[in-house]
Amino acid sequence: MQSANLNVMVKAARKAGRGLLRDFGEVEQLQVGVKGPGDFVSKADTRAQAVLKEELLGTRPNYGWLAEEEDEIRGADPTRRWIVDPLDGTTNFLHGMPHWAVSIALEHKGEVVAGVVHDPVKDETFVAEKGGGAFVNERRLRVSGRTRLIESVFATGLPFAGRADLPVTLRELARVLPTCAGVRRWGAASLDLAYVAAGRYEGFWERRLKAWDLAAGLVIAREAGALVEAILPEERVLESGTVLAAGEGTFDAFAKLIREG
Repeated sequence: MQSANLNVMVKAARKAGRGLLRDFGEVEQLQVGVKGPGDFVSKADTRAQAVLKEELLGTRPNYGWLAEEEDEIRGADPTRRWIVDPLDGTTNFLHGMPHWAVSIALEHKGEVVAGVVHDPVKDETFVAEKGGGAFVNERRLRVSGRTRLIESVFATGLPFAGRADLPVTLRELARVLPTCAGVRRWGAASLDLAYVAAGRYEGFWERRLKAWDLAAGLVIAREAGALVEAILPEERVLESGTVLAAGEGTFDAFAKLIREG
């Protein structure tokens, strides 16, 4: 049984997702235009955030609000906060690639206690609550049981547009690629963490992420049995903006590869 809060989150994510899915059908057609779809996608993102804000703060008006597209709102209840990304995978959306999601997390006293990652294109809704397990479309999730790196597939993000972390990422790839069955870069961190939860990836790592990129996927991965830490283990994931997630069978060896640089 889902809590009242999780029901609110799922309803909001699916409502925003329906609007984004309609917009996605149009943005695919805009690829052929000279002007390009950038402004259209910005408006789609803003509309989706407005839907989420209306649904989430309309139901829980005392909660705080942290989202990608606007300033933080401190709620009357300082212990609870929505952490929202209305469109994770904006570049994929912009280019007509069907891999993006709506991400909603609930934080209580500094800890993420519930998360929803909704993929409208594939009609998959990943959900989790602390202590309640993780699910996709009501099917329970468990991380991969693989223990050998050479059989494992990992995911990461790659720096773009001249970001300063390119050299360290290339060094990490040089250590990971020879040891595993492959590395994927699909461009939506919330789905990367959800895929670790589902056992589709054995692990995921990335740097320079924001709280809204990570929060929902963090609790989903953990509730499916993943170990999730910041790349520097003494730091906290949301504050550091770094993440290292894997099943217990591969975590230590995988973490060693990432951290030894």
